[in-house]
Amino acid sequence: MNIYKPTYKPFGESAILIEWPSRIDEEIIQDIVAFEKKIEKDENVLDTIIAYNSLTIRYRILKNFNRAVVKLNELYAMERKQEVRKQKVWQIPVCYNLKFGLDLEEISSKKSIAVDEVIRLHTAPEYLIYFLGFQPGFLYLGGLNSQIHMPRRSNPRLRVEKGAVGIGGVQTGVYPQDSAGGWNIIGKSPIDFFDVTKTQPSFAKAGDRVKFQSIDLAVFKKIQEEVSEGIYKLKFQWI
Repeated sequence: MNIYKPTYKPFGESAILIEWPSRIDEEIIQDIVAFEKKIEKDENVLDTIIAYNSLTIRYRILKNFNRAVVKLNELYAMERKQEVRKQKVWQIPVCYNLKFGLDLEEISSKKSIAVDEVIRLHTAPEYLIYFLGFQPGFLYLGGLNSQIHMPRRSNPRLRVEKGAVGIGGVQTGVYPQDSAGGWNIIGKSPIDFFDVTKTQPSFAKAGDRVKFQSIDLAVFKKIQEEVSEGIYKLKFQWI
């Protein structure tokens, strides 16, 4: 049974923006993902873009906005199969060595929590991927423990390295490319989060989950070499 009443807006000449209640909510993102799966079966759909509380549909041809909305409403209202939808939980290796965790000690000090406890709190959850954005392959994750919420830096760095794992406010994430950035950096992952040479450049998608796994420097370097050689296999589990 659907519990929301999405709104529909024209978005350019060949796209429709669908919006849910304006808040970060796991039930909302799961509803969006479920609706997207129905929409993807339409051959006239070019692609879809998910955000926290919206879904943008780009059509090959959009002749009549009102007719398209009627069809979308009917599709949304269709009863879902009462089956448990499996989710992938991606196992993301992260090295929290202070060489990479540039802001770990500052977070530890400001929160009066030992560095090891900051790491434990960061690796404990299975984070929900709400959507990908900001940069290609950047995962917006929900589920960060409130004990390590940390405001963005007042002076952003001009260069944050690819793979840097950061905390920005109530969120955590990984920089998929070198970039300027204002998040608090607590570690680094040796894997690629976006690879244009692959059919699916980003391995993960909205609705999947992420579990960070702490690794030491030796393992980091080993994985980094395997990634460079193209032999590293990212692990995941079904739940």
